[in-house]
Amino acid sequence: MELIIISGRSGSGKSVALRVLEDLGYYCADNIPVNLLPALVRSVSDSYNKIAVSIDVRNLPKEQQEFHDILEYLPGFANPRVFYLDCDDQTLVKRFSETRRLHPLSLNDLPLDLAIKQERNLLDVLIRRADVTIDTTDLSVHQLAESVREKILGQKDKQLIITFESFGFKHGIPKEADYVFDARFLPNPHWEPELKPLTGLDQPVIDYLSSHSIVQKFVWQIQTFMQTWLPHLERNNRSYLTIAIGCTGGQHRSVYLAQTLGERFQRTHSNVKIRHREQE
Repeated sequence: MELIIISGRSGSGKSVALRVLEDLGYYCADNIPVNLLPALVRSVSDSYNKIAVSIDVRNLPKEQQEFHDILEYLPGFANPRVFYLDCDDQTLVKRFSETRRLHPLSLNDLPLDLAIKQERNLLDVLIRRADVTIDTTDLSVHQLAESVREKILGQKDKQLIITFESFGFKHGIPKEADYVFDARFLPNPHWEPELKPLTGLDQPVIDYLSSHSIVQKFVWQIQTFMQTWLPHLERNNRSYLTIAIGCTGGQHRSVYLAQTLGERFQRTHSNVKIRHREQE
């Protein structure tokens, strides 16, 4: 039986993750007290072979060792995996301010910023136990849902999911990137007046970049590098791999490179995704 435990700080996206799992056919329970987990697994095991539960700071036992003890009481047929969602403190403050929701620890008259920091300490047992950690700081609801779905299906099917992602350095490097390539030294269509408003997906920009030998050499070298090491990564039981390619603004060069490389790898690999972060 598959048992997935979703946890993380309040406002990090646990509800979104649980909805994704429900759509994937999991029996889902929200905010279940941890000490009831073994009983829940036994009671639904006859009808479901996939269970997902969310746990937050309100439902943890007072002593962290109790959490480990409770997991030991799980039936032998249950194989628990912990997904931990989190984001930076500033983003959490912003999310609570926008939704005007009350933080669970604010019931103890703690200011929001202190409640957020204390929650991390209280969830330390889950952080250390986590099998999968997702940073949701820069993810929209749809991006988070896709990230959870990829990680679940990637683990289940034992297939490596490869994502080629374009981005702009001035907006920050993607946190989920495994490899980062810098394309800022390549010829820049931004300085061509007729190309400036276009993107790396538009044919005039494609023609401009593909006409430069240095661009084609860079594409070839990234392709060769990834083809060399992908078999080793796959044998290492990885579930997902993100290759991020950046230029200054994430509009021309990085988009062209990520799209070109993604399309080439799609010819030989079944799970290849292409994402243009700044275009979204």
